[in-house]
Amino acid sequence: HPLFIIEAMKMETTITANEAATVKQLVLNPGVMVNSEDLVIRLE
Repeated sequence: HPLFIIEAMKMETTITANEAATVKQLVLNPGVMVNSEDLVIRLE
């Protein structure tokens, strides 16, 4: 289940969920830089 795409160094990586879920909250705005420990979305 694809959730979002992260772009780094002109490469795109699709982030997926292991099981069906509903996006409860978008924590970060699209287009911002993220670190590996950043919370991007909340699922339920």
